[in-house]
Amino acid sequence: MKNLKLKEMTLCALFIALVAIGAFIKIPIGTDIFTLQFLFTLLAGLLLGGKLGATAVGVYVLLGLIGVPVFAEGGGPGYILQPTFGYLVGFILQAGFTGVMARRGQNITLYNMLAVNLGGMVIVYIFGLLYFYISSNYIIDAPIAFWPLILYSGILQIPGDFCLCYLAAFLSVRCYKANLWLDIQKNNEPIKIEVNET
Repeated sequence: MKNLKLKEMTLCALFIALVAIGAFIKIPIGTDIFTLQFLFTLLAGLLLGGKLGATAVGVYVLLGLIGVPVFAEGGGPGYILQPTFGYLVGFILQAGFTGVMARRGQNITLYNMLAVNLGGMVIVYIFGLLYFYISSNYIIDAPIAFWPLILYSGILQIPGDFCLCYLAAFLSVRCYKANLWLDIQKNNEPIKIEVNET
């Protein structure tokens, strides 16, 4: 039991660090710039499970809010007023969702994990875009119309985020094979692994 707790704490700490580092790893794709933050929040949920995944991402957000400069634009309690803060809230919920849903089925396959990740992506988009719209128009007085926001911060971001969802699915199956998942049993029976990458 002590070893399991040590493993949980170690992996949680690792993902807190990875999510923080991911915010500063920027990949230009066309006219947009993507970070690896979304990739690591997906993996946090998949590998740690819903509860620990959401906890790891939640601790990361908390560290940023108390002033540790782990966010893409710094940190501090004032970050709540940033239009992009909704994405951080979405990351916490997404990690919880992917962790739970990945363990609900019996088959750990590339395509099942991709479907789970796409569900998590929808959660991030809903909270991110909604908060961005409300914050911009009613809090910081930087008006933005709804449909341009959906286009530039939603639709045009989908191809890059889809690639991250696919990569997270691929890596999660590899990590499952390496026995790096936490809480991988259901009804005291091991989850059946079925790697299907074709």
